[in-house]
Order: sequence, then structure tokens, then C-alpha cells
Amino acid sequence: MTWPLDRAKLDRVRSLMKEQGFTALVVRAPDNVLYLSNYWGMKGYDAIVFPQIGDPTLIALEPQQADAERNSWTNDIRLFKGYHENDPRPPQYRAFDIAVQVLKEKSLTDKVGLELNMGTQSADRMVGEPTTFTQTYFDLFRKNVGELADATPLLNEARAIKTPQEIERMRLANELAALAMDYTRDHMRAGMKESEVGGMYESFVHGLGVGYKNKVEMARAFTLVWSGPGIRTFTATGDRPVQKNEPTLFEIWVCVDGYWTDLTKNACPGELTPRYHKLLDLLLKVFGEAVSYSRDGASFPELDRLVRARIAEGGYPGQPSHPICHGVGARAHEPPYAHQAGGGVMKEGMVLAIEPGIYWPEGGGLRLEDNFWITESGNEKLCTYPDDFRIAKSAA
Repeated sequence: MTWPLDRAKLDRVRSLMKEQGFTALVVRAPDNVLYLSNYWGMKGYDAIVFPQIGDPTLIALEPQQADAERNSWTNDIRLFKGYHENDPRPPQYRAFDIAVQVLKEKSLTDKVGLELNMGTQSADRMVGEPTTFTQTYFDLFRKNVGELADATPLLNEARAIKTPQEIERMRLANELAALAMDYTRDHMRAGMKESEVGGMYESFVHGLGVGYKNKVEMARAFTLVWSGPGIRTFTATGDRPVQKNEPTLFEIWVCVDGYWTDLTKNACPGELTPRYHKLLDLLLKVFGEAVSYSRDGASFPELDRLVRARIAEGGYPGQPSHPICHGVGARAHEPPYAHQAGGGVMKEGMVLAIEPGIYWPEGGGLRLEDNFWITESGNEKLCTYPDDFRIAKSAA
């Protein structure tokens, strides 16, 4: 899908570059390349030279020429080989050579921004594989520019506020997530393996999502599925059976052409047990208060305090063991984060995942999570699948 140039997004980046004195950014993380060019690479070797003034240059792996030409917002595309018979180095060093050549050719070497720290994983188009950098890569840049500075804070600040086009793209991902949840809920059965249910969900997204509404080139889902006593934090999906009358929890990341959801949804074959009814009622109350609090100007540390205090008042002090709010966009987990040791406030245009959870020591529990767009008047929930999953019945 060739999206029109998102000028509002690029103008914001250039305004920040001007304030901070950057003549150019050289960006290699796939999500940042996507953010600045609309090109989502396959291997994480590509780069973009993004000047404060003038046209950017996309540096792409040779086999991806057609993808780059179809999707990129720049006509200046320079290609490099994955293997070169006269150059035994890894391919990213050929991309580096071109980046330096472009900086010198366009007189952009005064102050160059590079992603000197990442903080979270960065996924390419092929397998969601994290892209990492080597010290040699950074050292080589220092030898070729006047001043090298970290571009990560600038990109984080720019990316935190979503443009209308970005919201449209995230809506597509959330639509697919909800459709897949409806399908999986209707087809899962007690006794199935958790892994079977996860595979069903992921297959649905990939199958329907590619070509969805004639707007999507690539759609993928990544899930963690736990059922009944298997519900815990930070554990893998296994071959445990789906439990009747207990929830099956879906930790969901759906990616549509580089834009993500981060959701937690639940389904229950049969009727919930009284213990789970009580737990869900508590979490829905906490979740509702957190969502009502989340608006332009609201404090991130205070949101964290609020959620944890309400969960403690409900009889579960110290829960949950994971963050309760973070940004979502060209990564499933991106700044800002709600931590009591940090600071910051919500701003109109942010998209935030809010995710209170309660987990029992012996196994079992619940988490609710949705993505909320901070608007002028409050916020908007982006996924239509109900958080009170009792109103979305599963087959037994």
C-alpha cells in the first residue's frame, strides 16, 4: 500500500532537528526507517539519510528495489548488495558506505544524529527479529562526521504524537485484531492446546490481513496464549489444554505494514466461575478508572500510582509485575512509559496501551489491555473487542 506523504509527521521531525542543530539523521532501525520513509525493510540492514533541509535518501537492500520504489516517500533510492564478490564485509557496512557518501555529497556532516541507544526491540518485516548495532558501526561514523549525537530522544519525542495517517493505519491493525479475536473465540474449544489456539489467531490475521481493504501489504500477528491456571506473566505458550469455565488470555501484537497494536483479550468456553467473575469485576473497575483518568495533561507517574493503589485496595498489593501503560505505534512497545520514578504527562495525539493485571501465585488471573488515542476531549478506544468478555460468548 502506497500511503501519501505524511507531511505533518516529517515537518515535526525537521522542526525538532532545527531546534537541536542537527543537519541530518542517519537512521537504521526498521521502525524509524518506516517512520521517516514509509519503507519497511526485510532484514534491518537498510538506512535512511534524513536531512533537516532537502530530500531524504533511502538506502535499501538490492532485492527490495521494487518494494522501496513502490512504498518510499523519496525518489532518491540507493541500492546495496547483500553479497558482493569483491567485498567480504557484512551487508550493513555497504549501507554505511553509501550513508557516508550521501552525507559528504550533500554537505550534511556538521552534526549528525544516529540511534546511539534503542531501549526496546526494533522489528523488521520478515520475522520480527530485533535489529542491533555494533560498536564498530558507531565508531566508523565518528570518523566521518563533525559531531555525532544521539537521535533517539528526538525520534521518541516526534513519534509519541501520532498524525491522522498514523491513526488510520493503527485502526486497520486494531480492526484485524478484533476480527481475529471474534473468529478464534467462536472456533476454540475446551481441550485444545494453547498453541493450537494461538496458531488459529495468527493464521487468521495473516490470511485475511494481507490485502485487507486494499490497504494492507503485510499483516502478521504474534500471540501468547494461556488458559486457566496457565495464566502467568512472561511465560511461553505451551501445550496446556484450554480450560472450560475459565478464561483463556491472549497477549496480542498485530502488525500492519509496520504499525502495531498491543492488546490483551480474553475468551471463556462455558460460564466463568464465581471467583473469576469477582476478579473481572474488580479489574474492570480499575481499568475504567484508569481510562477515565487518561487525557491530555494527565501525569504518567500518577496513573501508575492510581492503578496500583486500586488493585491493592482490592486485595492484591504489589500487582501487576509489569508496566501498566506505554506508547504504541511503529513499535508495539515504545515511549512514553508510566513509571513512578519517571515523569511526563499525556499529550493529545498519543496512543497508549493501558494494561492492569492481577495474577494468582498458584497460577491463573486476568489482564485487560487496550490501545487508547488521547484526543482533545479525552480518549478513544481503538479496538472493538469487549474488555468485559462475558458479553462475547464462546462455544463450549
